[in-house]
Amino acid sequence: MTIRRMDNVLIVVEDLEAVTAFFVELGMELEAQTTVEGEWAGRVIGLEGVRTDIVMLRTPDGHGRVELSKFHSPKAISSEPQPAPANTLGIRRIMFNVEGIEDVIARLRTRGAELVGEVAQYQDSYRLCFVRGPEGIIVGLAEELG
Repeated sequence: MTIRRMDNVLIVVEDLEAVTAFFVELGMELEAQTTVEGEWAGRVIGLEGVRTDIVMLRTPDGHGRVELSKFHSPKAISSEPQPAPANTLGIRRIMFNVEGIEDVIARLRTRGAELVGEVAQYQDSYRLCFVRGPEGIIVGLAEELG
């Protein structure tokens, strides 16, 4: 048996509306919104009394998804310093291939994003940068050259 595909990446957030708007501004498409609760949900994730709002976003090509989840019960807890530096253990960023990196950065800044470092070029292949969005979420942007 082998993996067929990666289905989605989960990001637990406090401000579901702001983080959703950030990813929509990036170019992701809203796929679904729902509230999940009940004993079955708790059994899946190992928590009791689960109630969470979920937003599912997909990339324009339909292959990648980001799931945003706001826990009402039990409340979410922070496990790392805020904002977490790039060398903090765990998942640090999601990388997206973009067109017009400067334009994408400008649009994300309207949602409160800031550059983590600067836009840098890797050989003759990519222009890359990291952007810190709402709640310290880091998104990598990569624009192919040529």
